[in-house]
Amino acid sequence: MGLLSTCDKEPLFMTTPVIRLATSADSDAILDIYTPYIETPITFEEDVPSREAFQTRTDGILAAHPFLVAELDGAIVGYAYAHELRERAAFQWNAELSVYLAPAAQGHRLGSALYRALIDSCAAQGIKVVYGIVTSPNVPSERLHNAFGFEVMGLQRHAGFTCGAWHDVTWYVKYLTDAFNDDPAAPVPFPQLCRTQPETVGRILGAANDSIRRTCEDKATVA
Repeated sequence: MGLLSTCDKEPLFMTTPVIRLATSADSDAILDIYTPYIETPITFEEDVPSREAFQTRTDGILAAHPFLVAELDGAIVGYAYAHELRERAAFQWNAELSVYLAPAAQGHRLGSALYRALIDSCAAQGIKVVYGIVTSPNVPSERLHNAFGFEVMGLQRHAGFTCGAWHDVTWYVKYLTDAFNDDPAAPVPFPQLCRTQPETVGRILGAANDSIRRTCEDKATVA
């Protein structure tokens, strides 16, 4: 889970960012955004992955789960994705969510737009429960999850040692449905959902981009 700034003093976007589906070709740009976070406790990863290893990781996510990027003037400035919480089949209705922003993209509610689209995409494919796993304290991420109706499931004390210290992790949970019957349909792989229900995916992305446009217009009016 990336750190999301709530600072309103960042310069206004000269053009409006666009949220779209990530592709395999975006892997290098996504890694460039992710790399600075490795120097912080936000991610417990301590070594920068090789571009080849990160490409494999990205492609694995793209094969089954939603992966979104925010693009500004042709450059990726943020991304959000879902991935399996655990490998065993019984966990397939669960997904962990992550969102990361480049510094210049923080403070414009772009992370919120990405997260909303990601949650809606998970619901559309049949995911029933989503989780945010956040190194504590992280006030911006705490506010983000509270805003989207997540509940604190628990605090994992001393979850990991990184950056010279032990860090706690807060588990946030959000139920996307009340339907938990005895014969649940398996979640639809996200690429299949894009092929069979393009209007659903288009509606989710459209709502996210409408939200970004409104935010940019509001900030321009205030400025």
